Amino acid sequence: MTDLPSSYLKFRELYPEIAKAYDALGDAVHTAGPLDERTRQIVKLSLAISAGLEGAAHSHTRRALQLNITPEEIRQVVLLAMPTLGFPATMRALSWVEDVLAEA
Repeated sequence: MTDLPSSYLKFRELYPEIAKAYDALGDAVHTAGPLDERTRQIVKLSLAISAGLEGAAHSHTRRALQLNITPEEIRQVVLLAMPTLGFPATMRALSWVEDVLAEA
């Protein structure tokens, strides 16, 4: 969990029972349907991008790379946002993804 924001880690420390319930909810929704792990991660990255959540976009880009989703595939996820979210939002998301890809 070292790549998680310190505020989130502090939350988990202060409220372990809530963190446990949150983890259980995450596990439940990830296994509630037919999507495989790779597809779920692409969807999660898309949701982070569309919600304008930089930290989540960083986190889900890292997770995507761990699942062997290629940088080219990740960049396409970002580009797919353009017709719906617009050019500025896409450029913002691309900068977030590139932050992580530059680290890798």
